[in-house]
Amino acid sequence: MTRGLVVVAVTAATLALAGCGDDGGGGGGSSPEQGATKDAKQAPTLDAAKGAKGEITMCAGKDTSGALTDAIKRFNADQGPDGVKVKKFELAADATEVRNQFIQRAQAKSPDCDVLQSDIIWTAEFAQQGWIMDLSDYANARKDEFIPSTLSSYDYDGKLWGLPQVTGAGLLYRRSDQVADAPATWQELYAEGAKDDGFAYQGAPYEGLTCNFVELSSAAGGTILSEDGKKAEFDSPENLEALQLMVDGMKSGGAVKASRTFMEEPARMAFEAGKATFMRNWSYAYALDLKAKQLKGKLAVTPLPSFEGGGKGGVLGGNGPVLSAYSKNPKGALLFIDHITSPETLELNMSKFSLPSVLNATYDAPSVKKAVPYAAQLKAAIEAAKARPVSPVYPHISQAIYNNVNAALSGQKSPEDALKQGQAEIKKALTAF
Repeated sequence: MTRGLVVVAVTAATLALAGCGDDGGGGGGSSPEQGATKDAKQAPTLDAAKGAKGEITMCAGKDTSGALTDAIKRFNADQGPDGVKVKKFELAADATEVRNQFIQRAQAKSPDCDVLQSDIIWTAEFAQQGWIMDLSDYANARKDEFIPSTLSSYDYDGKLWGLPQVTGAGLLYRRSDQVADAPATWQELYAEGAKDDGFAYQGAPYEGLTCNFVELSSAAGGTILSEDGKKAEFDSPENLEALQLMVDGMKSGGAVKASRTFMEEPARMAFEAGKATFMRNWSYAYALDLKAKQLKGKLAVTPLPSFEGGGKGGVLGGNGPVLSAYSKNPKGALLFIDHITSPETLELNMSKFSLPSVLNATYDAPSVKKAVPYAAQLKAAIEAAKARPVSPVYPHISQAIYNNVNAALSGQKSPEDALKQGQAEIKKALTAF
């Protein structure tokens, strides 16, 4: 097994927790209200930043993989004795606490963090509050380099507030000895699951279930909010079709019934123990599944299926750098952002540290293809994925989704009642801003 496949077990698990295992965030995607950020500070251009000096601080969660430490070391060496010097400040291991600590500093207008490694679901909240700089000029100059879905995560109010660096999307894992070919649709997946040992996924009432539901809903053509972000669209025929399929799967055995209590790791352990034919999980599970005796020679990984009568869907996880509005050295900070999102760094991050890249070119690199043999499937999943609902009150919206979807999966509410209740809760949340 390559070093990259070993490291992915830790690094991508961190991505899973940051991207869809945490409910403290904002959003990503189109804007709920144009002009909401008209007084935002503008980040410097790359040309203006060249020749910057001084120090900057990169704030982030725990650097489990070592990729950030490596990037800082290389940047400082490249800058030489007279250039910008970066120091790392690990705020916390838990994503929610990272957000809380950054907010405390931002509310105090503290310059402690020049750059923050920000979860994609925090974008709307941080931009709305004026805590981060508008990076549109720099980001738009590079937009063709990025997988479009990943860059959209930093689009709010018609501006780009950061750059994606690490990404991820849900994948379908399959016992190839039980089902030779990947199911083409979600309906086929549940039907095949009922014939064998079922489908394991993240169905507990937490952010992971929001991701799982939106993957299915988006494929069915459903949405959570209107395009302008002002109206709740949770209670819709498309979402009912998606939720009904999930509920019926619980009753038919198409899904593993314990999935309604599963987070990422319980789902993985059930799959590796031979208690599920299919599993939805992030890319981190691949390296661990390879070591499972029950799956030896029987593991297959593909993008998520389409929805019959609809299309493909998915949800993005991930994070990337944003520039604090209170930085005293924004030019130096921009130079570092340019470094840690560069093709060189992201190719190294994926081939050496197995962090899924946001750049199209990375997936064609021989070093990446060798270290991450499922790279093509991963890229296809990322391309099909969508940002979660954009709103400064995203935590409340997500809570309305996962609590009510879980209630339907557990038989406490009908799918119709779950969507109606969730719709009411989302409408109430939207009145808060």
